[in-house]
Amino acid sequence: MEKVTNLPAIPYKLKSVKTGKIFDDKGWQLEPPDGEGASLIRAIYKEDQLVIGSDKEGLFKYRSWLPVLKSMKGSSAPVTYKSEGLSSVLGLKNLWITFSGYWPDKGAQMSTCSFKETEAYTVCGRMGDGLGKVLVVASAGNTARAFAKVCSDNKIPLLLCVPEDNLDSLWFDHQLDECIRLVCTRSGSDYFDAIHLSNIIVSFPGFIAEGGAKNVARRDGMGTTVLSAVTTIGEIPKYYFQAVGSGTGAIAAWEANLRFIDDGRFGKQKMHLMVSQNSPFHPIYDAWKASSRDILPMDDDHARHCVNIMDAKVLSNRKPPYSIVGGLFDALKDTDGDVSIVTNEESRCAGRLFKDVEGIDIHPAAAVAVASLSNEVARGKIHADDLIMLNITGGGEALFKAEKNLYYLKPDYIFDINPSIEKVDSVLKEMFTSVEVL
Repeated sequence: MEKVTNLPAIPYKLKSVKTGKIFDDKGWQLEPPDGEGASLIRAIYKEDQLVIGSDKEGLFKYRSWLPVLKSMKGSSAPVTYKSEGLSSVLGLKNLWITFSGYWPDKGAQMSTCSFKETEAYTVCGRMGDGLGKVLVVASAGNTARAFAKVCSDNKIPLLLCVPEDNLDSLWFDHQLDECIRLVCTRSGSDYFDAIHLSNIIVSFPGFIAEGGAKNVARRDGMGTTVLSAVTTIGEIPKYYFQAVGSGTGAIAAWEANLRFIDDGRFGKQKMHLMVSQNSPFHPIYDAWKASSRDILPMDDDHARHCVNIMDAKVLSNRKPPYSIVGGLFDALKDTDGDVSIVTNEESRCAGRLFKDVEGIDIHPAAAVAVASLSNEVARGKIHADDLIMLNITGGGEALFKAEKNLYYLKPDYIFDINPSIEKVDSVLKEMFTSVEVL
């Protein structure tokens, strides 16, 4: 990692993965400067070695490796602990679980019950005192819930784009501020359709894209799962397990791993990224097994049908950051990783097993990761003494809902799957006349 000195007001620099060129963040940089080519960018921090603050700071105790201009109240960091129950069932001696969700007995206090809170807090922290525009976020559910909570609590104008079939994911333990607005793509649509709608919206003045995987704050926020694991365990694990839709969390894990290698205190191991998808929707698996850098062509209607069948609908990204330089393909290659698929029934069994032996409910996506670990053990890929990090990306929802009164966010408007630009423009003008956010 390059040492940064004489930092400007923005306390980090950015680097193109493709060219290695280092440059300043001019406010909301999502790509390298003009002419640098398609590539992810990375944040470069002043501190080569991670400096950890007080637990009272929540997620922002990792601020020395976060691209933020300010800390925010209310965050909770991921919690890592050594497994006893699941490790015993699987015959593993060194299984560590990083839990992001609601589990007060473990110190986990994410009220949206998902590791998407890590990225929501850091993205909003990167905004500083605001960009003077409405932040636009497309989501299959968990990301929308996280951004809605953080933006509502901090009065940051937000417009969410979510498939109508995923509205049951937008629950909260309090009424949201009116700065949060929601539009949907009609029933039968999927996450890709919500992304398409968001792309139309951000073409209008007054709106700004959150940026997805291209936003360094999103990735480094998600990378706090690895910061938690490595600093708790005391060394870099050999294997990293996570279910993926876009693969952004796995890219973030790889990048955090590289920072720890430069840190020098936790070993030189590159974790093998063992990522998994929920059958029958598995474009990343198909591309990886075909040794293709590009995602293979996919029929839109067939993709929507597969998403309708799968349990873990949050894993349904049709255009993940897989082929871009610095993306998931490169991460898997660099770490000698692999991609597997898990059926609904396998993930359901894994979710029940985790609840029985670890003592907390987990989201379907997290259950996919548990099932993939179990399958790799059964195949003989994983050995009893291997040091493993299992990223449980969401859990405690049943516990949280049992303790709280819930409020659901209702859509301001439901669009057709392929709305015209004129229709979107008309709806936005009507929506934002009553709430002065522009």
